[in-house]
Amino acid sequence: MNRPRTRPVIPMLLALCFVLIWLQDTGWAQSFSDTVPVLAALPLFYWLGRPWQLSGDPSPPSSPFLLVGIALFALGLITGVALFPALGWTAFLWSWLSPRLDPSARRRVMKLMPLPIMAFPWLLLDGRPVGWWFRLSGAEATEGVFTLLQLDVLRQGTRLLVENLPVDVAPACSGLNTLQAMLIAGIALAYLELGATRLYWVALPLLVVAAWAANTLRIIAITGTALAFDPETAMGVFHTLGGWLVLMVMFLLCFGTFRFLATHAPLAAGEGAP
Repeated sequence: MNRPRTRPVIPMLLALCFVLIWLQDTGWAQSFSDTVPVLAALPLFYWLGRPWQLSGDPSPPSSPFLLVGIALFALGLITGVALFPALGWTAFLWSWLSPRLDPSARRRVMKLMPLPIMAFPWLLLDGRPVGWWFRLSGAEATEGVFTLLQLDVLRQGTRLLVENLPVDVAPACSGLNTLQAMLIAGIALAYLELGATRLYWVALPLLVVAAWAANTLRIIAITGTALAFDPETAMGVFHTLGGWLVLMVMFLLCFGTFRFLATHAPLAAGEGAP
């Protein structure tokens, strides 16, 4: 790895800006499991981006991306939307990084740029509409499944009454943590399996579908456990372990899907294996 002898002023500013964005609102972090997927994004970005063969004579930061980053930060300050600072910081990172990469490495690393965006908790801060849709659609799917099983089901919004058992798909069941974890792990998996193909960018939206399916299956599984045993069992150990089990199943399904697509997808122009 070629290491240019430059003062790390910009990396230090990027690190400081990263910390300030994180500290802006920490109310979203209710447990250790909330923060782990988000904190894993940048280490994954660094690991998958290897080898970091930086130019020994780097150019100045890319002005267009620098201006885009400033504009996005300004939008974040004006609107309070947490996604904008995440996009702005990623634009700053790419502004500094892209001139230091040779063309082949630039194409490779550009595909990993969704990971720095996911290194911030904007989804948990801005994702209430998404969480509400996950809850509502999950309740509707649960209603449909148990209706097909010929059970007595009554649904009102995100609340269900299944065989006189009340089930409330609460905000904690919104699946935003699942979505964050699925997107970060799925981006890494898609890059490893499809990074050298033309289907890489097409595969990324499938991760949202997989996260929704995982969360919906979790709601159905918890409701079924409560019916088969008791609500205490469903909301106890099974509530946590069952959720992670469903997440692992969906991750394995994504792996199988990406592996199948990789065997049939043509390579992108100028790309080799990541």
